Amino acid sequence: MAHDVFPPPRRLLLGPGPSNVHPRVLAAMAQPLVGHLDPAFIALMEETKRLLRQLFQTTNELTIPISGTGSAGLEACIVNLVEPDDEVVIGVNGVFGTRLVDVATRAGAIVLKAEAPWGEAVSGEALAAAIARARRPKLVVLVHAETSTGVWQPLEDASRLAHQAGALFVVDCVTSLAGCPVEIDRVGIDAAYSGTQKCLSCPPGLSPVTFGPRAVAALRARTRTVQSWYLDLTMIEKYWGEERVYHHTAPISMNYALYEGLRLVMEEGLEARFRRHRLNHEALVAGLEALGLTMAVAPGRRLWMLNSVRVPQDVDDLAVRRALLVEDQIEIGGGLGPLKGKIWRIGLMGESSTAANVTTLLGALERLLPRHGMSVPSGAGVAAARRVYAAQELPTQRGTTAAASEG
Repeated sequence: MAHDVFPPPRRLLLGPGPSNVHPRVLAAMAQPLVGHLDPAFIALMEETKRLLRQLFQTTNELTIPISGTGSAGLEACIVNLVEPDDEVVIGVNGVFGTRLVDVATRAGAIVLKAEAPWGEAVSGEALAAAIARARRPKLVVLVHAETSTGVWQPLEDASRLAHQAGALFVVDCVTSLAGCPVEIDRVGIDAAYSGTQKCLSCPPGLSPVTFGPRAVAALRARTRTVQSWYLDLTMIEKYWGEERVYHHTAPISMNYALYEGLRLVMEEGLEARFRRHRLNHEALVAGLEALGLTMAVAPGRRLWMLNSVRVPQDVDDLAVRRALLVEDQIEIGGGLGPLKGKIWRIGLMGESSTAANVTTLLGALERLLPRHGMSVPSGAGVAAARRVYAAQELPTQRGTTAAASEG
């Protein structure tokens, strides 16, 4: 009996992830499989590592994709660097800082929180105070781009504070990598992790990680085996290194996808890609504010790739998101935790970050919001966004240029 292939609807993915995937990445995933120890696949692994180092802006040899989503990268960084009773300082200002606390606690760490209200960055003062409460912190961990709130977290002072305390500096780059500068070596980040489904515009399933010399030394100096067999980098690195020792069957097709996604990033160029994300963010913010909507994060702390917008009073959050999905095939995200029902999270990540997508969303909101209790000036949102594009060079769908001044 014949079975129909699942027919997914064609959505415009403007939520917190996944983002839309380039046709070249989808085509790469349809290529025939080879074995995970095949010489051709090993050559692809080496090229993928090289491209990841360029993207992370690092020379770290241990820079590889972990088989699993971004949460696997999170857990890999924690369980490989933490032993029971190690002190770990974690910045908590959203869902993913909270998740880091959970994972570190399960690994036996003594966790000291540096907290900030959701929607704000963790301050240097709060981080310094948390470090001061520790006797000998092993890690200081921050979320660079807090996807649950849309907050951009400064890193340079935090790196300095961590290293002054003798700790390793670990950063969650799940939403920031390939959308804004991460600069592992320049900032002094000892370990970091990301995901493929955000600004890399691949399907979820791999988590790029990078370990610098200090982190590798800490891994080598462990007195106990790594808590997780699957995520044990002392074994995984032997598969990705010269030994090619079998550990697990790598997800072949996902590695094809990541390789092609990285090629697209490098063809565009990092600086051009960052400018594109920033320009589309600025155009979207101008359009939203022209409609009378308010951003939930202060200027200078807003992510370019994840825009957090306050749901207007008397407007039904879920009803608007459902209407966008059903009528316009557009997905945006709602709030999480204490922000549930209070914000919309609009992603402009990777292939989803285009001028056309910005104006399409603004046009849909102009049409829908009056039906859901909010009066908006007709055409104002799209017109405001177009003025931002008109003031810049080459307002194209990809590779857009803009001046960089925020942050």
